[in-house]
Amino acid sequence: MSLNRLNKNRKGFTLIELLVVVLILGILTAIALPSYLSSVQSARQGAANSNARALATAVQAKAISVGTYDSTLADYTTDMGGAIPNNPCTGTTTGYSITPTGNQCTVVASTGTNCGTWTAKSYLIGYTGE
Repeated sequence: MSLNRLNKNRKGFTLIELLVVVLILGILTAIALPSYLSSVQSARQGAANSNARALATAVQAKAISVGTYDSTLADYTTDMGGAIPNNPCTGTTTGYSITPTGNQCTVVASTGTNCGTWTAKSYLIGYTGE
């Protein structure tokens, strides 16, 4: 048998070729994964703030009709379309706080552990002057 004939029958990849592919995939993962996780956290933070803003709107609407601010989160289920949305940072529907102070009220999302370290937006509603 000739050496040329042996090489033609060889199929598959060498160990070096497989190691190079695994190394390249590892490098790509090491670069892409932190960016992906950061994007996921930013999206969760944005969703939590957006949900808190929608809740603040519901709190304001109810305060206008009732004449006072209600801090019980469950009382806004109907105003929020039948359910309080999950806070993606805490994973619960109770991940929001409503704090009435006189003729004003503050609504904020809880920071939770799913969103990393961040400061949630605080929505102040009500009368700010007179």
